[in-house]
Amino acid sequence: MRKPTEQVSRRDFMGGAVAVAGGLAAGLGVAAKPAPEIKVGLYSITFLGVWYRGEALTLEQVISRAKEFGYAGVEIDGKRPHGNPLDMPRSRCRELRKAASDKGIEICAVAANNDFSSPISEHREAQLVYMRELIRMTSDLGVKHLRVFLAWPGVTTHPQIGRYDIARPLWKEAHRNFSGPQTWEWCRQGLMESARHASQFGVILALQNHSPVIEDDRDVLRMVREVGSPHLKVCLDAPLLRNRDEAYIRKLAADAGALQVLSHFGGEYDRSADGGVKGEEFYRPFIRAMFEIGYNGYMDYELCHPLPVVDGQTVGLEFAEKNARLAAEFMRGVIAEVRREAAGAKQAG
Repeated sequence: MRKPTEQVSRRDFMGGAVAVAGGLAAGLGVAAKPAPEIKVGLYSITFLGVWYRGEALTLEQVISRAKEFGYAGVEIDGKRPHGNPLDMPRSRCRELRKAASDKGIEICAVAANNDFSSPISEHREAQLVYMRELIRMTSDLGVKHLRVFLAWPGVTTHPQIGRYDIARPLWKEAHRNFSGPQTWEWCRQGLMESARHASQFGVILALQNHSPVIEDDRDVLRMVREVGSPHLKVCLDAPLLRNRDEAYIRKLAADAGALQVLSHFGGEYDRSADGGVKGEEFYRPFIRAMFEIGYNGYMDYELCHPLPVVDGQTVGLEFAEKNARLAAEFMRGVIAEVRREAAGAKQAG
């Protein structure tokens, strides 16, 4: 029997093997593996008509804005008026695929607004039907990844202005008499059944580190391990991280590894005095960590929080457009900067 200090984990073994293989490749003149390609996408919730004053854009209009603002893809929110599967027969999915293709835009993901946590069995069963139909819709759109929650209290719109403060207390009250482990188990069962549906359509579910039920970022990895399906993977979002220290981000990303298949960023943006775009600093260590794990995928921008009130009125569509434009510029700049850092470090080494 090995002593504890002599045990070699599969991760350590594979890491060593990769390092040796990399050294051999360099010695033999074999081309090094290219740097990961991280693309910037636009999540359609930004223009759903929930948070700004005004109506939603159509999905065709969202695709056009994505092209105009410099995004590579669009993520479709799975609710009305954008992507509720009730409104998305196969013929409509084909129309959207063509509209996106004609603009040179990829439909890169679909986003579910599901809640598997309800103590009421009829509610959980209705959510399974919703997920089954979303999975079908995702497949019909030619999309691989469907972002999912464990639980989602919902959003109240009245009138045309979104609010979280009504739905969240209702969710908490519904769960007041039930333990955390019981709620976790309901969610696990919902994901297991949904992953089985996803396997029939070649769709990958991407579990986001979003509360409630997810109380720690590692809860995402724990749930994915417990479900144990190749059709359930991970969507770690930097703004949702409970700790934004670089060491924490790098360790969490390393633990997710190849399970990481989708990510989002958010916020409001303005130009700085030098003409650049001001944004949160924690995105740089997050993108560095994504490069380190070889992440090839999307960072999708979402504007989905209560917006400023000016002269007694919530800001309008122009505010969402401004932020979506600047967000794309900001994240493309961060990715390019990290790519240059990685190339410089490689040359120096």
